[in-house]
Amino acid sequence: MSVKKEPLMEEKKPTLSVLKGRFNILRLEKDSKVPSEVFESDFVSITQTPDELSVVFRESNVQSSIPSGIRAERGWSCLKVEGPLDFSLTGILAGISSALAEKRISIFTISTYDTDYILVKETDLERTSEALANEGYKIRSP
Repeated sequence: MSVKKEPLMEEKKPTLSVLKGRFNILRLEKDSKVPSEVFESDFVSITQTPDELSVVFRESNVQSSIPSGIRAERGWSCLKVEGPLDFSLTGILAGISSALAEKRISIFTISTYDTDYILVKETDLERTSEALANEGYKIRSP
């Protein structure tokens, strides 16, 4: 006996806000100390795993203070999924990342208790906004 599946009801797509400023992503060795200058930023995300220490922060006067020898990706823009998001919601990042993957836009994501953040290279921000708007996402500029 086959079971007829009902089509999934399309859920309302979340609104994303482009945060002001440029963001940097650092890769440190797992036992490294986070440079104190990073904490001058009002946005800092630190993830430690058994393999590495990743730090994301909004650039301020920190740009020139990153010690040499630290692997750094500079020049990222950040989009915030407006929340808070309920833990029962599914597919939010999948929908956003799929839309951007189709346009060959690389992303770096951060999830917090309340919401998700998607970082894209500054040079891809306009294409990112267009790709997401074409998929029905509302994008708010700073």
